[in-house]
Amino acid sequence: MKILSKQLALKKVARIRDRVTATVRHEYEHKAASCLTCMTPGACCVDAHFVNIRISRLEAVAINEAINALPPETAANVRNRIDHAIIEYDLKPDATHANKFACPLFERGTGCLVHDTAKPIPCIVHACYDSADDLPPVGLADEAEIAIDRLNTLTYGRPQPLLPLPLAIKTNAKP
Repeated sequence: MKILSKQLALKKVARIRDRVTATVRHEYEHKAASCLTCMTPGACCVDAHFVNIRISRLEAVAINEAINALPPETAANVRNRIDHAIIEYDLKPDATHANKFACPLFERGTGCLVHDTAKPIPCIVHACYDSADDLPPVGLADEAEIAIDRLNTLTYGRPQPLLPLPLAIKTNAKP
């Protein structure tokens, strides 16, 4: 098996994410309510009864790079929210998909802090659609996540588990 460098794999993950973003933006987003005019901005991101995003190691590395690029005080606040989410929601590596939490990457008044640089695929395809017929097809996210999974295997030599977002970020942060 050919092993990819982490930097090359991260570039490939970014291209996958950019393709999904472009598809959603051009073909589906116009059918959804705008986050900019939402009466409760970010409610879907910080609703601990709703959010159950699980990400891979490469996605966590990309998010950590995005956090590290933030102003130091903002990055420290995000890292504190990550630690708090892991404890408050008792996030574990072997947790089921039912494990839910408030996303620590959402900043009130700003929005998703990794929106343009490392937003996970499930978050990219999420929006407030009036009709299920307007949703992006499940296959769009599935294909992207399968491609990212392959990149994880090629980079780390074996499949990487999907972890709840805060736990994945914490686990893959550089000391």
